[in-house]
Amino acid sequence: MAALLLESLMLGPDKNESLWPSVGIDAIHALCITLLVIIVATAYFMSRTRPVYLVDFACFRPTSTCRVPFATFLEHARLMPFFDEKSVRFQVRILERSGLGEETCLPPTNHYIPPCPSMEAACEEAQLVIFSAVDELIAKTGIKPQDIDILIVNCSLFSPTPSLSAMIVNKYKLRSNIMSFNLSGMGCSAGLISVDLARDLLQVHPNSYALVVSTEIITPNYYAGKDRSMLLPNCLFRMGSAAVLLSNSHRESARAKYRLLHVVRTHKGADDRAYRCVSEEEDEEGNSGIRLNKDLMVIAGEALRANITTVGPLVLPVTEQLRFLATLVARRLRGARGWKLYIPEFKCAFEHFCIHAGGRAVIDELQRSLGLSAAHVEASRMTLHRFGNTSSSSLWYELGYVEAKGRMRGGDRLWMIGFGSGFKCNSAVWRCLRTVGTPVEGPWSECIHRYPVKVPDMIKLL
Repeated sequence: MAALLLESLMLGPDKNESLWPSVGIDAIHALCITLLVIIVATAYFMSRTRPVYLVDFACFRPTSTCRVPFATFLEHARLMPFFDEKSVRFQVRILERSGLGEETCLPPTNHYIPPCPSMEAACEEAQLVIFSAVDELIAKTGIKPQDIDILIVNCSLFSPTPSLSAMIVNKYKLRSNIMSFNLSGMGCSAGLISVDLARDLLQVHPNSYALVVSTEIITPNYYAGKDRSMLLPNCLFRMGSAAVLLSNSHRESARAKYRLLHVVRTHKGADDRAYRCVSEEEDEEGNSGIRLNKDLMVIAGEALRANITTVGPLVLPVTEQLRFLATLVARRLRGARGWKLYIPEFKCAFEHFCIHAGGRAVIDELQRSLGLSAAHVEASRMTLHRFGNTSSSSLWYELGYVEAKGRMRGGDRLWMIGFGSGFKCNSAVWRCLRTVGTPVEGPWSECIHRYPVKVPDMIKLL
């Protein structure tokens, strides 16, 4: 029967004319067109960039019991058995010019004389700062822990086993198939590295949620010695943590605060100069102090220029790009002498800037290099004053400041810039999707009415 059916398809009524040319070729054409449509559609959807939304974020708010006023810092430094008078005076001079205020906080262990760092104490600090931020984020967004698909934690100096990401999985009973990552040793710019990793993962996993946690654990990193280059972290770093919820789900676009537009990462680690950190020098009067190593200053400038050169074409108006290109060509053709490289007006591209609050010198240099006003760097300076250098989480405290001031409007563009060891310069560009109301809760809720404050160039402590 099958043979007869096949023969009837192959031969016409006169047994001499084949039906295949009229029936078979049309079927092949239809099949090829269908396959082509499927291939094109698949390629389009696979290559299409999925939008990444920042649903919301939360920052740890330390209690007043962890506060370290200048007088307390000075008294404790003098009572420490391992500091001599020169070490004490050096730390005081750093603090006088640091830009920090009287309300920055250190973990409980660092308040003891002498401090009692231990693995247990470090884990307790990690649980305090991380769980507080994640709890607030869950309360703000209403997300269920079981709905989180991706977890990324970055902490540069404290990397226990089990990891900090495993600690979060255990605390919130996250799913067994969650994609979990724990980044360490990547410095203060690791927060944007985590965002970049989350973005890449969200491109290949549709309808997913990514939880990014950025922190630095201070407890085990207190330096008890006299090497002045090692004393800097004692003076500048403070408690902090941030939890950020990202998603590529279209249903989140209605309530999300921001959309991620670009992430640009610059790594100068191939240059040996990038590994040199700080050096101790003396001025003409014989006063010793810490200054950035000249090689590091050069490499930091190169990293920043490389980063903004990549960011510029993505965000700047055409007129600004042409001006920059014209001066660049002129310098190449006629030599650098007499031709100052044109610095584009990034104020034309962004309404808000969040510059890593690593220290007063970092903020001053970025303000000068980019031609920013005092208002543009206000969030960075006030974050440094209120919370100190909280490492990778500082950018989120700065964004919290902008929101707490009620300055974030729908359509506004935000530029985050972070620096880290290696040497790295990373930046992220966000667009505000809706006007953000002043948050009721958050790290600034109890003190925003007092800011901005005047931060003097120097506070005399001795």
